[in-house]
Amino acid sequence: MKHTLQLIPVFLLATLPAVPCATAAAKPLKVFILAGQSNMQGHAKVSTFEHIGMDPAMQPMLAEMQNADGSPKVCERVWISSIGCADAEQTGRLTTGFGASQNGPKIGPEFTFGLYMQKFTDAPILLIKTAWGGKSLNTDFRPPSAGPYEFNDAQLEGLKKQGKDVAQAKADKAKATGRYYRLMMDHVKKILADPKRVVPDYDPKQGCEIAGFVWLQGFNDMVDGATYPDGKKPGGYAKYSEWMADFIRDVRKDLSAPKMPFVIGVIGVGGDKATGGAANLRPAMAAPAEMPEFKGNVFAVQTAPFWNKPLADIADKLDLLKGAAHLTGGKTIPWNVISSRHPIAYSLRDKYMGEDGTMTKQQQQAFLKEYRAKLITPEEEAMWKRGASNAGYHYLGCAKTFALMGKAFAQAILEMQKK
Repeated sequence: MKHTLQLIPVFLLATLPAVPCATAAAKPLKVFILAGQSNMQGHAKVSTFEHIGMDPAMQPMLAEMQNADGSPKVCERVWISSIGCADAEQTGRLTTGFGASQNGPKIGPEFTFGLYMQKFTDAPILLIKTAWGGKSLNTDFRPPSAGPYEFNDAQLEGLKKQGKDVAQAKADKAKATGRYYRLMMDHVKKILADPKRVVPDYDPKQGCEIAGFVWLQGFNDMVDGATYPDGKKPGGYAKYSEWMADFIRDVRKDLSAPKMPFVIGVIGVGGDKATGGAANLRPAMAAPAEMPEFKGNVFAVQTAPFWNKPLADIADKLDLLKGAAHLTGGKTIPWNVISSRHPIAYSLRDKYMGEDGTMTKQQQQAFLKEYRAKLITPEEEAMWKRGASNAGYHYLGCAKTFALMGKAFAQAILEMQKK
């Protein structure tokens, strides 16, 4: 039986220890660790909440996220410490703004994860989020038990051809290897040593329980053709599965939490129709959940179903426009430079092309304006403005997508905790 979000079995999971033992009067502080790269940071602007309300089926979720006046909810029983999303640590009661700090406020999966954890548990909750953009599992988050990163023959040959100092390259790689794993663990342990710094109402008599771990990463490994030379082939990311299993074992060992529920957020950019690297990486990411030692306490959540296809279709049209707008300045340009794959562009070329077969800057601007108007409907323009705030590799910066992911991650952990 596959461990997927659509078919969640109820597992008997050993109760995780509280440190120290909880008293009858106060429930242990439940601690959840959220880690990964830029999509765990979260690049969905709060302004895209409006798009969530455009889907009637999403109205209940939007009501969980907003107050009656449209302002974002502030959790009463969920606190967060986040590093990597901004220049300095961010702490406070969970609300919006704990996503990536650039051009914010933004959310990642943490917002709805915390909202739904609060809804379905009656204990105080602490989220420890450690996420940095552009980081790999094979190097940056490489777990200790995976051993040192070793260059393959093709990489070594490439370094020599480039005239690089191979010994220095190996030394630089060794220094980078595992750095973000160590930063993650150092921060988690720092918070666990003094929860009251983040949770003002925390009473040491409560104790704290490491209640789950969520991992959302994958893009940097997906595009690393040097580490995964067969990534375009089925099975080409087998090493990712090995290192992911090592990662799970190591974090459990380092946190003395041998049965800590662990969620793997499987990369979903491109949606269900993704091909190539994305399609081949997904089974490798999910594979550890099927290993006998992890049965029942590791769960792979597929995020491809949360990919927003209507927005992605508009993004494809915008890419056509980009293909027709590579020029700057006032130069005249030949048609074959600004032509695109879309037949609408060809239908407009005679209208704006000069007799010499080129377009001036002014002609090009007029061409692109009309091309866009014919390519993208007013309804699509409105949807894009309300729903997207970033690129495809960041799930289009769509709050609807990140909200669904956060809820799914919470549900997966709650199911694993059921008896």
